[in-house]
Amino acid sequence: MGRLMNVEEFEISGFAVVERVIDQDQVKRLIDALNSHDSNNGDENDPRQYAKRNLLRLSKVRELAESQAIRSIVDAVLIPGARVVRGLLFDKTPQANWKVAWHQDLSIAVRERRETHGYGPWSVKAGVQHVQPPAKVLENMLTIRLHLDDCGDDNGPLRVIPESHAHGVLDAQQVEQLREQPAHTCVVGAGGTLVMRPLILHASSSASAPRHRRVIHLEYAAMELPGGLEWAEEAS
Repeated sequence: MGRLMNVEEFEISGFAVVERVIDQDQVKRLIDALNSHDSNNGDENDPRQYAKRNLLRLSKVRELAESQAIRSIVDAVLIPGARVVRGLLFDKTPQANWKVAWHQDLSIAVRERRETHGYGPWSVKAGVQHVQPPAKVLENMLTIRLHLDDCGDDNGPLRVIPESHAHGVLDAQQVEQLREQPAHTCVVGAGGTLVMRPLILHASSSASAPRHRRVIHLEYAAMELPGGLEWAEEAS
């Protein structure tokens, strides 16, 4: 229903905003499903918290992840049949008006720790094992950030450094150098998506006019993991 993404431009820049991917009735159904979700992850319902994990357990989110509207974007970039492997919810509210420094998304969530060549360091987040894989894995992944609320300049939108994903995994000095380049502010309307490569350098500021900025964050992978490693949240 939204405009098509220019894949060639996306591959160069590392990101794209695609508006009107789902309609407002679908947005409302997703919000209702999230509001009724009985989380099993500690204090996620605390208003000071801004993230929910394991969203692929929620049928409405699984349906979204496999919908033609989303799959048409994923399949245009990754190999057909690339799998959704993680779902998160991020929100900004007056109680959780957070900011994130410039970074790349370097870790993946796996079901259990298995020492595997080229994978590390390891960490545990909300009881889930995370590990940094080789760059090749991240280069064969795609992130879809579907907005459930309008996100303007005043509501802490994501900012990205175009083409920064082409440099691979960055060290601290490279991050400092690249962050001096012009950033693009990703303003997205409700029902629209920000499509991005995990290795693109990105950040967000606190909202100057905080209100809900709910984003369903979906990660897709086009590769199997080696050594018995399994994606933590792959939808079956």
